[in-house]
Amino acid sequence: MDKKQKDSISLKAKALRYRWLIFSILSLGYVLVYFHRLCPAVLAVDLMRDLKASGALAGLLSAAYFYPYAIMQFPAGLLADSWGPRKTITLFFIIAFFGSMLLGLSSSVVPAIIGRALVGLGVAMLFVPTLKIIAEWFHVREFAFMTGILMAMGGVGSLSAATPLVWLSSSIGWRNAFIVIGMFTLLLAILVWVFVRNRPSDFGWPSPFDSVKKESESVAPGLMEGAKKVLSNRHFWPLAIWFFFNCGIFFAIGGLWGGPYLMHAYQMDKSESGHILSMIAFGMVIGSPLLSYLSDHIFKGRKPVLVFASAAMLVIMGVFFFFTDTIPLPGLYLLFFFLSIFSSAVVTIGFTTNKELFPVSISGTATGLINLFPFVGGAVFQPVLGGVLEHYGKLNGMFTLAGYKACFLLLLGAAGIAFMSSLMLKETLYEVS
Repeated sequence: MDKKQKDSISLKAKALRYRWLIFSILSLGYVLVYFHRLCPAVLAVDLMRDLKASGALAGLLSAAYFYPYAIMQFPAGLLADSWGPRKTITLFFIIAFFGSMLLGLSSSVVPAIIGRALVGLGVAMLFVPTLKIIAEWFHVREFAFMTGILMAMGGVGSLSAATPLVWLSSSIGWRNAFIVIGMFTLLLAILVWVFVRNRPSDFGWPSPFDSVKKESESVAPGLMEGAKKVLSNRHFWPLAIWFFFNCGIFFAIGGLWGGPYLMHAYQMDKSESGHILSMIAFGMVIGSPLLSYLSDHIFKGRKPVLVFASAAMLVIMGVFFFFTDTIPLPGLYLLFFFLSIFSSAVVTIGFTTNKELFPVSISGTATGLINLFPFVGGAVFQPVLGGVLEHYGKLNGMFTLAGYKACFLLLLGAAGIAFMSSLMLKETLYEVS
């Protein structure tokens, strides 16, 4: 073996090691993405009180994260391709830093909504660019598993948005908590800029997988041509509908109204509700890699996992509707745990399905487009449920049982639509070599 071959092997070994540093930093960023996404659930009552916001306004405040997040998913692929993931994530995390600071300093609902929207705009640019980096630094057969690990780190963010956030907000107040989180967001932006690189060649290193055709080697069509190919594919739309309704349910409960529901229907305090909401995090941490493994090695398919998860959501929503205020405490823990697995962790399989539907040359565009739908679902369901609760009124300052029953009936219908959509999905695993 000559010196050139030895040097090439050494550089490939460096790339194989360094990719884990990059993935670790981006995973920490995804922790913050999920923290920002779900933190209103345990703070909703405090926010409504201190900002003098109604249920509908509280829903709009929480949903303000989702509107810019959804809108930016299509440009995310374009910016990741033109600027590169490193520049894109750094710039937009700085925007999220300013948004979190504004939210923490707000004394009324309007600047709080603006701050929340800036947070959503900023963190919107992490997921799609991170998937692009995974495609550059990892083998194609590792994609589903690495996406599962990334989603599991989102579970850590969900956990931090439950009991730890309750402790932090109780210690320094919810406003100061957002200021502290804003500083962490800025720190992550700095780490991304300093350490993350878009591909091994940015260091002058060869790809560790020269024998594998990488996404970057494919000739990508123009942006609008790629979007047209995605939107005209009939298999895209059942998956998009599934994402809208399935994730809309998750964001409605896990991202906002789960906390008030536990406090109002079961007279729990913020700490007790936070403990139950933390099961969402455990469901994501355990469920994301587990479902990826089951899909790849046990079921050997994407569709069976998505159909089973959708059927499970029908059962879970049925339990919430029929036994709204009579579920025993262990049952509440289990319901929120399985709610997380089957409405949040399962999106790992949804994104992998979407990637496998399309040629690698437009996978970034396809990911950006499909990622619109879960966040539009959150943006729709959160304020709609707030309006439903307001319609049924309050009793002693708390939303009524009838209001929560009406919400769960609505979500049961959404679960039914998601299940029907899952039956129409195309199996994609066998198409991947």
